[in-house]
Amino acid sequence: MDVLIVDDEALARQRLVRMVEKIDGFSVVAEADGADEAMVAIAAHDPDIVLLDIQMPGRDGLSLARDIAALEDPPAIIFCTAYDQYALDAFGTNAVGYLLKPVKAEQLLQVLEKATKLNKIQRVAAQKNPTPKKENQRTHISAKTRRGVELIPLEDVRYFLADHKYVTVYHRSGEHLLDETLKELEEEFSGRFVRIHRNSLVSAKHIEALERTVQGQYQVRLADTDMRPVISRRHVSDLKDLLKMM
Repeated sequence: MDVLIVDDEALARQRLVRMVEKIDGFSVVAEADGADEAMVAIAAHDPDIVLLDIQMPGRDGLSLARDIAALEDPPAIIFCTAYDQYALDAFGTNAVGYLLKPVKAEQLLQVLEKATKLNKIQRVAAQKNPTPKKENQRTHISAKTRRGVELIPLEDVRYFLADHKYVTVYHRSGEHLLDETLKELEEEFSGRFVRIHRNSLVSAKHIEALERTVQGQYQVRLADTDMRPVISRRHVSDLKDLLKMM
């Protein structure tokens, strides 16, 4: 499980890094000293878990937690703070844990394991109970272009990529911007398109293989395209399991 640590105090971050690195199955992929840097780190590393301080200069941890919760496929949030009066507000952001500083190793282990179990339960539930197929489900995706509205056959779509407020559909004939969110597309075409990253969905039937780059990242090889969408570490095992079933 990949962990992001967000705290404006360098010594506090260093202590948490040492504690996390001692726990099997967990690694710190990034650190941030404030809300803006944290959002950049989430976009770059797609962590499973965020260890988050509350009182920080600028936007506080509660505000940041609400922004994180609004993301596509958000990481689990665990607050690490010196103050206990924020607990009620913290759990109002759907945080899975609330640790008081100085954080104890046993408590950290317990809450990290809880976050891991919740992630696994959510994934299993999604696999066992996919969104029911809607009646009259679309067979084409509509995209606004200079020539007007174009219809793209869903069969030709290879993947969807979100970038800030826009989603780009990549298909056999090119690429177009859409007026839809990745979450809406995932819900509508559950099972047909699978998430490989917080910002991307790929066509399950067109996955040919998983490839590893020289940098150690995994990417998907898709049929009829040279594009190689990157897989975040948190989704690699799910993709491997999917390929075994195909």
